[in-house]
Amino acid sequence: MALAWLLARFLPLVVIQSIPLQLAGMALSAAGFALIGWSALWFWRKKTTIEPHHAPGTLIVEGPYRIGRNPIYLGMIAILTGQVLWLGALSPVILPPILLLILTARFAKPEEAGLIAAFGQEGRDYLSRTRRWI
Repeated sequence: MALAWLLARFLPLVVIQSIPLQLAGMALSAAGFALIGWSALWFWRKKTTIEPHHAPGTLIVEGPYRIGRNPIYLGMIAILTGQVLWLGALSPVILPPILLLILTARFAKPEEAGLIAAFGQEGRDYLSRTRRWI
């Protein structure tokens, strides 16, 4: 988010300031925060770790996890995308796809391997029926 702000401030390339764009950005960011909160609630309900790269104690398949395997990361991408829209500059537009690639390689794929290691066939079944990204 800081990098998005810096790019918009010092290297905007093209600036499109409009109230509808800013409102869309705020709404998308708010939706991202709500998705993260809803997703985190399921970790609390199931009494399992929310920490990346820690062994899960329970396979969560309810709530947002019925639709996608990584709703917290999706929420992060939504927040950043919302900020980019709100800033109204072209240069930070590249950041959400970069964040998606980083989250996939650094977190999502290793966590998927962890689900298989922890839950075996049940983990494989969940991975096969649920999309990584919504």
